[in-house]
Amino acid sequence: MMESNNKKKSMGSSHFEKNTLVQVFVKKNKTSRRDFLKWIGFSTASVTLAACKGPVIKSIPYIVKPDSITPGIPTYYASTMMDSFDIGSVLVKTREGRPIKIEPNLTSKYFNTTSVRIQSSLLSLYDEERLKNPFINGNKCSWKVIDNYVITHLKKISKIKKDIVIFSSSYPSYSTKKLIQDFTNTYPTTKWITYDAISYSVALDASEKIFGIRGFPLFDLSKTELIVSFDADFLGDWSPENLAKSYVNNKIPKKSMLKHIQIESNMTLSGANADIRISRKPSEINKILFKIYQKIFLEKKINENEDEEINKIAYLILEKGSKSVIFADGNLESYILSFLINQKIKSNALQKNKFILSKESNDKKLQKFIIDLEKEKIGAILIHNTNPIYSLPFSSKIKKFFKKIPITISFSMKRDETNETMNVLAPIPHWLESWGDTHPLTGFYTLIQPTIQSLFNTRQFQESLIIWGKIPEKNYYEYLKKIWEKKIIPQSNVSSFNEALFHGVVEKKENIKTNKLTYDYQKKIHEYGVKLINNEKKGKKNLELRLYTKISIGDGNQHDNPWIQEFPDPITRTTWENYLTISSYDAKKIGLKNWYTGNGSMNGNCVNLIKNHKILIKNIPVYIQPGQGIGSIGLSFGYGQKIGKLSKICQGKNAYKVYENFSLIQKNIQIKKVNKIHKFACFQVQNTTVGRNLVKETDLETFLKKSKKIWNEEEKILTHKGMLPPEKISLWEDKNNKKEKNGHHFNLSIDLNACIGCGACVIACHTENNVPVVGKEEIRKSRDMHWLRIDRYYSKKINSSKNDKDFFKNPKVSFQPIMCQHCEYAPCETVCPVGATSHGMQGQNMMIYNRCVGTRYCANNCPYKVRRFNWFNYVNNQKFNYNMNNSLGKMVLNPDVVVRTRGVMEKCSLCIQKTQYVIGVAKKENRKIKNEEFETACSISCPTNAIVFGDINEKNSKILKKIRDKRNYKLLDFLGIRPNVSYQLKVKNLK
Repeated sequence: MMESNNKKKSMGSSHFEKNTLVQVFVKKNKTSRRDFLKWIGFSTASVTLAACKGPVIKSIPYIVKPDSITPGIPTYYASTMMDSFDIGSVLVKTREGRPIKIEPNLTSKYFNTTSVRIQSSLLSLYDEERLKNPFINGNKCSWKVIDNYVITHLKKISKIKKDIVIFSSSYPSYSTKKLIQDFTNTYPTTKWITYDAISYSVALDASEKIFGIRGFPLFDLSKTELIVSFDADFLGDWSPENLAKSYVNNKIPKKSMLKHIQIESNMTLSGANADIRISRKPSEINKILFKIYQKIFLEKKINENEDEEINKIAYLILEKGSKSVIFADGNLESYILSFLINQKIKSNALQKNKFILSKESNDKKLQKFIIDLEKEKIGAILIHNTNPIYSLPFSSKIKKFFKKIPITISFSMKRDETNETMNVLAPIPHWLESWGDTHPLTGFYTLIQPTIQSLFNTRQFQESLIIWGKIPEKNYYEYLKKIWEKKIIPQSNVSSFNEALFHGVVEKKENIKTNKLTYDYQKKIHEYGVKLINNEKKGKKNLELRLYTKISIGDGNQHDNPWIQEFPDPITRTTWENYLTISSYDAKKIGLKNWYTGNGSMNGNCVNLIKNHKILIKNIPVYIQPGQGIGSIGLSFGYGQKIGKLSKICQGKNAYKVYENFSLIQKNIQIKKVNKIHKFACFQVQNTTVGRNLVKETDLETFLKKSKKIWNEEEKILTHKGMLPPEKISLWEDKNNKKEKNGHHFNLSIDLNACIGCGACVIACHTENNVPVVGKEEIRKSRDMHWLRIDRYYSKKINSSKNDKDFFKNPKVSFQPIMCQHCEYAPCETVCPVGATSHGMQGQNMMIYNRCVGTRYCANNCPYKVRRFNWFNYVNNQKFNYNMNNSLGKMVLNPDVVVRTRGVMEKCSLCIQKTQYVIGVAKKENRKIKNEEFETACSISCPTNAIVFGDINEKNSKILKKIRDKRNYKLLDFLGIRPNVSYQLKVKNLK
């Protein structure tokens, strides 16, 4: 693998023209090998040339090779992924002009991790159901017709002084903001309304009141020793910037190791990783936060008669002082209380003069917009990349108002509930086909650059504004470059626009003045506390609903993405749907159950969700979740769309229907059992290790004070010579037990203290290795195809008694990534009758697919159960109508990895194609391979660096240090099969 700085090549195109050859290729029903080679040799060259050097006038055969493209050699571009919910600084890997993988841009200080959604967004580029042409009133037309139609209407509306509303999700683009200002000069009644399906408005309101800045505070946890989180899933989607990396940097076992206390209702990623987790319903959490605020901010004396947990938490915060940080989620007061406590203790996690600007939600402005709609003050609406008719709680009301507006324009990639009601459909390109920039953080700017020519007849939103607003620049690229060269580059750390493109990110000095706290909150907060206590008595009988986001689906913007839908939720291990999570205590009261069928799949009861005697959502499946707060239920956003190719397969429910007043907590909820039975698609139905010591854990005090023999006991095997460690026993080696390992020998290490279970590695593996999507029915039959899985286990807490009654109330959660362990003495190899699986000199267990006859003996003999059997041809099979069933979707496939056929076994290869590529490059350049140059797809994508891969024959390698660490152990080592994958024991700070 090349170093990240050598990966990036900038692109300097001014405008992209259409490549009809690509469209012809896409329209073919089937693609033969000959067709593919013709396409590679002819049209891809022109696509790539267009992307790199400007408009193409004539096609160029591949015998005249573009300078920037060498067949078989990847090219990397620095860019930024941005949609309605996510933002990330990335490197885009392209092969022969096709983007095939998204990787993190590690040269960026911020937003430098690639989540499940960021990586999966690649597949949306090759979606056959994208809008391919503009439409007026349902009729296909040209862009020229659209321009004349829109300009005529905008002029009329401007004359009668009705509002022209640009309605979009948060769009932190410096150049776009300037462009809309210029557009407003032409049409003075223009207004820009920001609407995020999942609102960050209360967090921004609280920040504005406390700090004087309408931005989300930036936190850095690398020097923090105590985190107390009040229902804030900060390892999930609570903060717009991923906090996992700085969190894990301080989880290295040492005396000052981070202690994490999570008080929450739903079981979240943050709660699953917490040292101490306290399960409560939302109203109780708010009450605990208020009492802690009183003890810390108002210096109220700790009352010994009060809840012991509150006293302990308050004492810990006061003891750690500035090394503590408080997080809170929910209502405005929760954010205000947490910010005030952080200010009082002078938390070092709160970064001064640094605010995240990627979220711009403003509920007050949105409410004013709704009033203007009702009064018919709006003459035109331009909806950019958001779907309010699906996501607004009062969408049916909005739909009626939209129909009364003279001209409605939708800028989107695909058909959705909103653009079905629009006059004009102006299809926009994918972010991988677009130019753009972002300003997501104080003093931090990024660029978006195209990595492929537009596949369809689409046009950027900004390009349309330039034409309709009669702005002098010819296109958006010129506008963007001019703005950057004038306003950003001169005061930044780069000297030219091309240099900025190369790095993808720039930094610029910006001085932000924050408020000193002058507003007296004490009276207001006291009134809030009194309300909390009074409201607690009123709704005690009813349930409290906590709405949340899954790390796979997010706000639902990418709901039609098969990779995302088939990604197993880290906590529940389910796919393809959402459900109501409920505690076993509340489920028993109502008579709700989950049960297993004869084939091992899981079924469950369904309920109606009721508020104020009105059914809001019918037939929601119920998932009994260990650790769910008693008296609370959970439901995730992002499901329930009616339009899209996956809408029939994914039978999820629309949680936005109950998102009243944009509040994540809905009170006075009732549920009523119905007769419907739901069939879950679960990756994992075994929830415990059945007493086996698979995920080794200990507490910090034991780790620091006691011998390794106590907390990481070496497994031994009984032999005729007594108890011996596995490495001293062999059927094959000589008496001296010496085996020469010449050349490279690859190992992989997984630090369980650093793995948070986010699943970024799962999608990275899926993308790199052409793993097929199999669908909900096959998942139910345990025929999933992921080469890498993250097992989740529930167990009793460390040092708990045997009769722990709180096991289901609040269990300990452990994550363990499992892939092929590449055993030196692999049991799969000895039973294969045709020698399809064998061992390589570099320590990798290899598969020869065209020799495999599918006996599945290897799968039966594998103790880790990591081999996957291909039950079907997933390519060109109408039963599996996903990305491998059409020519456009196949463009995402990695040409370095074969697409497997029916009847063969497949599994993790430790990315042998990547290791051999590195070896080949070094050999060609006649040099030694650089330290840590070897990487796998999972190690590159891991946001916390939990996965480390390398050559153990390299003396200074990270992997060798990991293996020699005293926390190191091998899974099922007592079998004597000597895996080349090892784990590092998890340490929890319980003191």
